Amino acid sequence: MVKPLTFKGDKKVKKRKRRDHETPEEAHHRKAILLAGDETVADDDTWVSAESLGDVSGPVLLVLPGIEGSSSSKPTALACDATGKVFALPIENMVDDHPATAEPHDVRQVWVASRVAGTENVLFKGHHGRYLGCDKYGLLSASSIAVSPLESFVLEVNAAVDPEIFQLKTLRGTYLAVGAPAKKTESDLGVPEVRGDASEPGTATGIRIRMQARFKPRIKASKEERAREKVSRRELEEAVGRRLEDDEVKTLKRARREGDYHERLLDIKVKGKSDTYA
Repeated sequence: MVKPLTFKGDKKVKKRKRRDHETPEEAHHRKAILLAGDETVADDDTWVSAESLGDVSGPVLLVLPGIEGSSSSKPTALACDATGKVFALPIENMVDDHPATAEPHDVRQVWVASRVAGTENVLFKGHHGRYLGCDKYGLLSASSIAVSPLESFVLEVNAAVDPEIFQLKTLRGTYLAVGAPAKKTESDLGVPEVRGDASEPGTATGIRIRMQARFKPRIKASKEERAREKVSRRELEEAVGRRLEDDEVKTLKRARREGDYHERLLDIKVKGKSDTYA
């Protein structure tokens, strides 16, 4: 194998392994975290509940409400197959069958939420790269590769009832809701039928949204802040340009947490120069 020509003194470039199935947004976020020095934050794939409209971003699990009067209480999630068919799929990963602990066990249950630029409209892209949509008859599908009003939804939340329960509203003013299956067979017994033609919100339209913690703004911000706080003594000494005393290291680390790092750094640099000429 012929190696590329190199010269003495050239810096060696460390090759990075390519991560499969990583979107540009995820790559940008990962780069920011790695520069902060904490890779564990970028790899946080735990699932948490969305608590506000601004939380909903990235991979999500749309947990559907149960059917009133149904003998089956197993929660289901909105899913789609490779042909674009949308249906309810029972959730397997939960603690004590509680929907607030639900996690996807099948890639068909995962949707990637994003915002339409300049609006509050939300898009949901399936695992096969096509968008969730609702036609004028209330029929759901995930077969469109382009975005139109049919693929745009508005999220609503009723904080007075439960801040973690959302309503998914179409641009025509109807809501996504569940109902009893049209055909009572062994395969669909207890599995709700999902449509987008409910005229008003209610218990059948309440959806819980589970998402990856690394995309939740408050969790992401707090972890990034902790990552920025991590700094070694050697890095501080390089910034100052001399060896530091223990109390000076503590002062600079505290300043990074409190947000006045550069002011304290300048003070210590000035103090070091005055000590030199004393």
